[in-house]
Amino acid sequence: MFKKLIALYLIALLINLASVTPTYAASKEEKEARFAEKVKASVLKLGTGETARIKIKLRDKTKLAGYVRAADDQGFTVVEPKTGVATTIVYADVKSVQGHNLSTGAKIAIGVGIAAAIIFIILWFTTGPGSD
Repeated sequence: MFKKLIALYLIALLINLASVTPTYAASKEEKEARFAEKVKASVLKLGTGETARIKIKLRDKTKLAGYVRAADDQGFTVVEPKTGVATTIVYADVKSVQGHNLSTGAKIAIGVGIAAAIIFIILWFTTGPGSD
């Protein structure tokens, strides 16, 4: 019985090894293209308008902070709120991006959490120990 289990395990292991395809390291250009696609997806998800706050570091070590005024397939425009200067950026030029925009669902969840905490605190002090 034990030999049959070992034999079945080895057969499964060989089938698994035979189905694995070799992977090759991606070139630098492919990695940059994938990262640019991730940046594009995150900027498009963030949206546009004054509530779509963003912080960006570019490959030339420039840092920008502001809001996204417009975004399309090639790049996006960031406006610095203090100066009003608009800068158009290509997705491939971005080194890192941080978005600061809460979705409606997140805002609702935060509100519900705060309300639940307040109710819990009120109930704790009105019916807790020592309120006899």
